[in-house]
Amino acid sequence: MSDIEHVDEIGRVLRGQPTGRDDLVTTSWRRCVETYGMDPTRPEPAHIVTDTQLRAHQEQAERLIATARSGLRALFRQVAGQNYVLLLADADGICVDFFGDPRFEDDLRQAGLYLGSDWSEDLAGTCGVGSCLVTGKAVTIHQDDHFGLAHTPLSCTAAPIYDTCGKLSAVLDISLLRSPSPKSSQNLAMNLVKASARRVEMANLMAMTRRDWVLRLSTSPEFLEVDPEAAIALDASGRIIGMTQGALECLAPSGADTLIGMPMEALTEHDIDDLPDYMRGRPSEERVLRLKDGRGLFAHAIAPQVARLPRKTSATGGTAATARTGLPAPLESLSGPDPALARLLERAARLAPTSVPLMLCGETGTGKARLARAIHVCGNDAGTGGSAAAPSRQALAFHGVHCAGLDATAVARLADLPAGTLFLRGIEDLEPAAQSALIGLLDARSDLRPITTTSCATTGSEETSPAPASLRPDLHFRLAGAVLALPPLRLRRDLDWLVERLLRRRPEEFRLSPAARAELCGRDWPGNIRELAHALDVAMATATDLVIDLNDLPPPTFRRPPPSGFMLPTPRSAARPGAAGTSDDELEALLEACHWNMSQVARRLGVNRSTILRRVRKAGLTPPD
Repeated sequence: MSDIEHVDEIGRVLRGQPTGRDDLVTTSWRRCVETYGMDPTRPEPAHIVTDTQLRAHQEQAERLIATARSGLRALFRQVAGQNYVLLLADADGICVDFFGDPRFEDDLRQAGLYLGSDWSEDLAGTCGVGSCLVTGKAVTIHQDDHFGLAHTPLSCTAAPIYDTCGKLSAVLDISLLRSPSPKSSQNLAMNLVKASARRVEMANLMAMTRRDWVLRLSTSPEFLEVDPEAAIALDASGRIIGMTQGALECLAPSGADTLIGMPMEALTEHDIDDLPDYMRGRPSEERVLRLKDGRGLFAHAIAPQVARLPRKTSATGGTAATARTGLPAPLESLSGPDPALARLLERAARLAPTSVPLMLCGETGTGKARLARAIHVCGNDAGTGGSAAAPSRQALAFHGVHCAGLDATAVARLADLPAGTLFLRGIEDLEPAAQSALIGLLDARSDLRPITTTSCATTGSEETSPAPASLRPDLHFRLAGAVLALPPLRLRRDLDWLVERLLRRRPEEFRLSPAARAELCGRDWPGNIRELAHALDVAMATATDLVIDLNDLPPPTFRRPPPSGFMLPTPRSAARPGAAGTSDDELEALLEACHWNMSQVARRLGVNRSTILRRVRKAGLTPPD
């Protein structure tokens, strides 16, 4: 097409006459004239920013350039023999990185296919980079699709790159100085540039969310681990904090323009506790994530990465234990500011990479299953911690088994399980014949690490097993290599943190009135975290606005009756297995959990406030300064 014919076609488009040109192109042409005031008869040379301006743009895009560089290099190797040029432009349309054949450097500079060229649509007219920035979509602007006469020999195919929050941050462009006439000749270029942009987004998400869960998604199990189509990052509560643009296409409900802030369970039939089931160790075709709309996607979960701290050398020259400034992310997400629980989780972190059998005890609803999964994930991440010949736990599976109703035949079938963690829930419910079979299984399968839970009351010491009465002693010794006793919610000091975490499961920003918060903090919570979660679910469903007030809270499910002939805790020196009451330490822990609010302590124990005061004075307990 001659220059005269090109200008004439632009005129017909402006007059509303059909030309057969793509709608995306004709819409851009109208913008060029009606919005930007461009003259189609005036050839405009390439616009190149100064070296100072280029350095400023490159510094601003430094992390993006570093993330994209290896992928662009690989793409250029694929197309180098076909005279393609690769441009990475920032959100302003400035080319901040470039791959091209140095033999044609002068021609590329003159055409603007070089570092520092400004391809924003309001300056360069209809072009690959500029039109991609305006539309947010992958485009091919082929030859006389370009508005400017100086650019009509070019063929440019561009795809957008979005950041982890869904904001368009860059454009990847693959261009030719000259190309065959049919626009369809650039279909392969379109496929390549879209795939490369997707991989840059994936690499960026992985780099930005190393301490969070990442869930990678694919419609095909074959490409799940090598080239997935989409990914999301999730915080410890299961809320989406990062995504690739492909995830929006895969997961977003109709009309939604972002996934950020949405809880995982609002989109899928799963929650964050299920993520270990999607790690390596199971065949890709078995890792199917069920969506709310009935579809299924293949999923690969990547656990939060934990920084490895160097081992500290002692003053005598020996090597001391690792100095931890923080817990591994899967364990860190289980508690807020609670010193006692922090000590328990630190111990769990040290035990996680070992093969020591663990028994987790505590009342129903205290989070034993979540702790077991977190320990498994941390063990997978750290390896076995054993000999150099020991297999890495990265590929090991997590097998959850309910002991209630499990007979000897079912236990025998567990012998076929792949190596990994054998999570036995409610070990006290295991019938005698099944206990015998489990002993034989554990003796034969040293590659199955047992983690068991029991609701038996503890003596308050993590080192002492609760020893359920129904459990054979020889089985108990095989299961209770170490005991972790989870505290009930009424003794936890991080109840406010838990409340806020549970409120964040909804995309709406719910908050509690002071009266509602005081009521929640004063309850006994015999159902523990599970009961608290259900109470907040009811409150969020019934609240008329985003402030949960006292009348929005459901009544307590039931109150824990005080012991017969109630007596408050006996002194610590008198506390021993089988002694009535609890210790001064336990009373003090409850006072600290309630921030020394005597009325809250009294409500939790079902006694008068004066009784609490007398017991505090008798024990000589004093609040902290």
